[in-house]
Amino acid sequence: MAKELKEMTKRADNYSQWYNDLVVKADLAEQSAVRGCMVIKPYGYAIWEKMQRILDDKFKATGHVNAYFPLLIPKSFLSREAEHVEGFAKECAVVTHYRLKNDPYGGGVVVDPAAKLEEELIIRPTSETIIWNTYKNWIHSYRDLPILCNQWANVFRWEMRTRLFLRTAEFLWQEGHTAHATREEAEAEARRMLEVYADFAQEYMAVPVIKGVKTESERFAGAIDTYTIEAMMQDGKALQAGTSHFLGQNFAKAFDVQFLNKNNELEYVWATSWGVSTRLMGALIMTHSDDNGLVLPPHLAPIQVVIIPIYKGTEQLAHIDAKVEGIVNRLRAMGISVKYDNADNRRPGFKFADYELKGVPVRLVLGARDLENGTIEVMRRDTLEKETMPLEGIEENVQKMLEDIQANLYKKALAYRNARTITVDTYDEFKERIEEGGFILAHWDGTPETEARIKEETKATIRCLPFDGDLTPGVCMVTGKPSARRVLFARSY
Repeated sequence: MAKELKEMTKRADNYSQWYNDLVVKADLAEQSAVRGCMVIKPYGYAIWEKMQRILDDKFKATGHVNAYFPLLIPKSFLSREAEHVEGFAKECAVVTHYRLKNDPYGGGVVVDPAAKLEEELIIRPTSETIIWNTYKNWIHSYRDLPILCNQWANVFRWEMRTRLFLRTAEFLWQEGHTAHATREEAEAEARRMLEVYADFAQEYMAVPVIKGVKTESERFAGAIDTYTIEAMMQDGKALQAGTSHFLGQNFAKAFDVQFLNKNNELEYVWATSWGVSTRLMGALIMTHSDDNGLVLPPHLAPIQVVIIPIYKGTEQLAHIDAKVEGIVNRLRAMGISVKYDNADNRRPGFKFADYELKGVPVRLVLGARDLENGTIEVMRRDTLEKETMPLEGIEENVQKMLEDIQANLYKKALAYRNARTITVDTYDEFKERIEEGGFILAHWDGTPETEARIKEETKATIRCLPFDGDLTPGVCMVTGKPSARRVLFARSY
């Protein structure tokens, strides 16, 4: 393991390679036999499961229920909403046939040309179309509203240039789809779910985010407004960590979903959709980890505490085992996940490096001398600081340390983001400073033409118009035309 760590690329040398190395070496995921797809390994999936469990509880606490909709969508459904089909057409995987047969020339199996589908089916890139076709049968009156549905699912968007967790052809996510009687209710829902995402990112992932609204060019295909949370990674790039969309009546009109209001008048339904995906894993890794491996916030770590014994002979081990049993039981009673690794097939040094690489927040080491002295060695992963503590009350000290690590990771990430967020007024300065990475607040004239020019010339995009941003009017850094406010620019994943 120590050798593997030495072979891991340093962040300063090649950040992108460091990330890829870390995902593989920490046993989070690996490339699959299918190009563009990934295998999420048990340790990586355990982190995703914790994310899923917490978010699912948050959704249910806000009145949402889970459902499941088909993976395959009739092609005609996508053509109902023009912006939507234009946004996803190039990424769609299409099912054209329903049967294989043995190759008469001995070439294995081939597609049976006689088994062509009457209508091609699209593997879902997102589910608005199939869901709104379904809602048409569910919604007739204002009494049927609101519908607050979420589904946990896989989606497929044909990606050629992929990176584990950050951009893969198939990925896991949740997608909420809600239907409302009024515009005000739908807009409030879209904003409410963005707040849920922001709270999750900050409280559990320890990732500070900027909340805002996307420009017309960057919004979701078919949406009236797209709200976003944007996070800064350690290389200064932005990562869109979650989005919530106010869809207006676009999908209701496309699928003719109308309801009788309280005045007995027919009206189109108002809609939202919102989602986060396994991309959050990428955000988690890139925000906190270091050259020694993963650094996981305790609120999401599958193993929060690992205990490793140091012993000679079975007699010493038996004494340590007996002591550790009580510690493990008390920690678990506090709701802390703990692993006691007394396996004799790996040396303690290997175990230390392995759990460090996997980002376990707290490591306890107990030897025969510690037992005699009534002490235990404690190491925290975020700072790599070691100290010797009394065995008495160690559970309470560990509990406090875990919360301290959680708070420290957020504080550190926030300080880093603040230090790398600047304000510029001229395009020349912008072009110079964007090369350094980070967030730039600058004036823009509000036109898609200027936005496209900036993107083409600098590879930077407008990440959002921050909700709590600087609303002082000014002039566009590119054109000199009036600007209503500063917007947030960055290069992004």
